[in-house]
Amino acid sequence: MFSDELSKVSWEETTRKIETKTAEDVRRALGKEHLDLEDFMALVSPAAAPFLEQMARLSQKYTMERFGKTVQMFIPLYLTNSCTNSCVYCGFHISNPMKRTILTEEETENEYKAIRRLGPFENILLVTGENPKLAGVEYIRRAIVKAREYFSNVKIEVMPLSAEDYKLLADNGMNGVICFQETYNRARYNVYHPRGMKSNFEWRVNGFDRMGMAGVHTIGMGVLVGLEDWRTDMTMMAMHLRYLQKHYWKTKYSVNFPRMRASENGGFQPNVIMSDKELAQLTFAFRIFDHDVDISYSTREPANIRDHMCALGVTTMSAESHTEPGGYYSYPQTLEQFHVSDDRKTAEVAAAIKRAGREPVWKDWDEVLN
Repeated sequence: MFSDELSKVSWEETTRKIETKTAEDVRRALGKEHLDLEDFMALVSPAAAPFLEQMARLSQKYTMERFGKTVQMFIPLYLTNSCTNSCVYCGFHISNPMKRTILTEEETENEYKAIRRLGPFENILLVTGENPKLAGVEYIRRAIVKAREYFSNVKIEVMPLSAEDYKLLADNGMNGVICFQETYNRARYNVYHPRGMKSNFEWRVNGFDRMGMAGVHTIGMGVLVGLEDWRTDMTMMAMHLRYLQKHYWKTKYSVNFPRMRASENGGFQPNVIMSDKELAQLTFAFRIFDHDVDISYSTREPANIRDHMCALGVTTMSAESHTEPGGYYSYPQTLEQFHVSDDRKTAEVAAAIKRAGREPVWKDWDEVLN
């Protein structure tokens, strides 16, 4: 399990190694075809800042070679904001006084129909809070089965499950799983997740192993930028990616690193602020580190950033997202988990992608591939 590997790595020592990387380390990394973790640390280090244009050109080159001029489109659907966790940064925090919504099967189908009217989406991400008693595996399974009547590709972002449950959902039409570790800083993890299922660091970080064991087709990894030092967190995620690729090599992987915004539960503010240039540096670093990994930007990021980066390394984007349960049809005024930055209509996002010389792709999965 990855937690065993992670226990051998010092957060403080990794941070020190990143901070002491030199311009020569960056040049060496940029001259290599296949990078190791030391090279990745160089590319996310402060020493790499003067090399941003060179990194951008290399990132664009590798993206074109592996993905062509395509940007995969998806849309999230929040099925419930009911949650038993106490994540201090999240609008779904159990102590946050808000109306809790769990979509019924009829309401869920109405959301599917409403999304289909927004645009030609074929890739949907079903999202829930962590409340296994009221919105558990069977609830998620039924939502997946119904979703496959409307969409070709169904992914989930829910509480970590057992390998058996992941296999059950895959057998019922689930194509992929996205899970945010949030931070790999074990010593600080429970500061942000004091109670609830999510407070179990090992269960969450080893969930990716369970996905791999279940043969999940695509696995999405994520760190929430704003909790801890982003350079160290991203290095840990890069190490995790390499571990998963070695052990579950038939699976396709994606990485996500959204920048935190203030939530609804008392105005939690990020501990770390990542600039636009640093976001670009990180994106380029991941593409140069791994030419095949899918890099995803959500509507958390501003429109101008998304429009620019879709030609330089980003390969998946969402559009016209609502982060409240039933936000497309049933309950458009429900409290959001977080506010989006890019609130353009689907057609506007697609047009911007085309102006950048890229083609929005709405479908990349078909039943024939099962």
